[in-house]
This record gives sequence, C-alpha cells and structure tokens, in this order.
Amino acid sequence: MSSSAVDGVPSTGTNETILICLRGNSGAGKSTLARTLRYRHGRGCALVGQDHLRRILLRERDKPRGLAPALIAQNVRFCLDHGYHVILEGLMHAARYRSMLTELRDAHRGRTLFVYLDVSLPETLRRHDTRPMAAEVSPDHLRSWYTPRDVLGWPDELVLPETTTLEQAVERIATAAGLPLTGRDTDILPAAP
Repeated sequence: MSSSAVDGVPSTGTNETILICLRGNSGAGKSTLARTLRYRHGRGCALVGQDHLRRILLRERDKPRGLAPALIAQNVRFCLDHGYHVILEGLMHAARYRSMLTELRDAHRGRTLFVYLDVSLPETLRRHDTRPMAAEVSPDHLRSWYTPRDVLGWPDELVLPETTTLEQAVERIATAAGLPLTGRDTDILPAAP
C-alpha cells in the first residue's frame, strides 16, 4: 500500500488498475453482469460481491454501523493493491455505503466507474421469478428491500435503464471504464495441479 493519502485515506491501486462498482436493487442483474464482465476480461480481474461478504462470510444484516462496508473496502483495496482490476457488485444502498464508496473512489489511483442498474419494481419481480433463489426469497421481501433509483448522483455515474441488454451493458461499461475484453474459455479454467 502506498504512503500517499487523500484526506488521510491511503491511496490504493495503481494508475493501471480499474475499479468498476455495479449497484442496483436485488434482481437487477448485477451478479450476472459482474460475472460476464470478469469472464470477458479474463485473468487479472477480481470479483468482490457484497452478498458473499455480508451474508455468507459475516452473516450480518445490512445495518448501520455494520462490519460489511469495512470488509468490502478491505477486499477491494487488497485486490487493487496487488494489481488486479476489481468488479465490486451489490445493492450497497447509498444511505449506508456512500461514505465507503466515496473513500474508494477518492483513494483509487486508476480508473473508477460507478454503474447503477435502474430497474423498476415490476421488472425486478419478473426477473426474480426466473432466479434459483426465488424459492427462498419472497416477492414481499423484494418489495421491502426495494429502493427506487438509489443513484449516488455523481456526475460520472453511469445509469443503465432496465431496457439495456446484457451485451449492451457489457460493452458500455467496458468502454467507459477502459476494461479490455480479451478473455477466452481457457482463462477461467482452474490451473492443472
């Protein structure tokens, strides 16, 4: 990690690293988009998922003063500091995560792109019906978690409407972030023992 800092926050990554943050409501397509971007880029791109760290690792509810934002930031910084591009994805409601996201944005030496998937509640519910977790998570849960248009409001935030196809989203994000899409099937196969 570098000794230079912005407002007391140590800088992270290099001039070459790319940080892409995908935000949106549950069922908006963040995880699918994140996995597709990572696959299409190939090796050297880390995927940090809010749900995995918060729900699985910590088993913590999304609450004020929870540990999840700090753990997410630590994982993102670790990967950037070791030369990886990072795709961070999750709901990350602005009210709870703005501070952490602002620190990551301000501390990152390389390119940073924040993307919000703007999907309506009816479309969210329709998409959720097609997901494996539909049996575990009820439509009422989705309604209670839904926050309409929870954008950060930053001038360079990329807001993608629900009519954006997966391929259009991949191309727009890769272009805006400068993320090369050169991945091949062999790039994500496990290494031989």
